[in-house]
Amino acid sequence: MLKGKVGASVVSARRAGSTFTYSAINFFFGIAEMIICSSNYWNLTLSRDPGDVQKDAEGIQTFQTLGKNMAKLLKQVR
Repeated sequence: MLKGKVGASVVSARRAGSTFTYSAINFFFGIAEMIICSSNYWNLTLSRDPGDVQKDAEGIQTFQTLGKNMAKLLKQVR
């Protein structure tokens, strides 16, 4: 059902478990034979309260790079 589709893991966590969650999502994408889009770092941010994501400059930069990479990849996959 998802074979050949493009996916990107995006994780937001308070503290622990973000890298494991990121990996687990990518494992699922691999088993489903999906094309995985990546960024310049793990697609995750650390946050506790609403609005905290906007304070994570590194996370925002990673998501912006992911968006650019996703746009390029989707053009190539068409």
